[in-house]
Amino acid sequence: MSASALVIGLGNPDRGDDALGLHVARRVAALCVPGVAVMEADGDMLALLDRWAGATHVLVVDAAAPITRPGRIHRFDPLFGPLPRDLALGSTHVFGLAEAVELARTLGLLPRRMTIYAVEAGGFEFGAALSPAVEAAVGPVAGRIAAELAEGRGDA
Repeated sequence: MSASALVIGLGNPDRGDDALGLHVARRVAALCVPGVAVMEADGDMLALLDRWAGATHVLVVDAAAPITRPGRIHRFDPLFGPLPRDLALGSTHVFGLAEAVELARTLGLLPRRMTIYAVEAGGFEFGAALSPAVEAAVGPVAGRIAAELAEGRGDA
């Protein structure tokens, strides 16, 4: 991979709020930040290990199970420990993001820097659009990612 940072938006475009990560990835891609690659992924969480290989800083965005309120944004650094199970990251995936991160940790394949952004979803109904609360979180999450990437440029 030629970019030092990688943003991965996870989700299924046909499952309501599960498409959140895809929307955020598109918003970040539109910023055309030098040295940053952006990709979308759905379903195959094991493929993430190959996708982030070689990246210095990986930022992943995914929808999470609702715990408090739809649209609430969470930020995690999985290098400090496992992701919380109560958010059920990757809720429409058989093998979720949390399991992929833990497998990568076990195999020594986590990137040097990693950030997970999870937004609590309102629903994952087939054929539904993003709920208003989750749609309202797309811009703020993309902004946080852009700011984090700008701060991280001094680390390289």
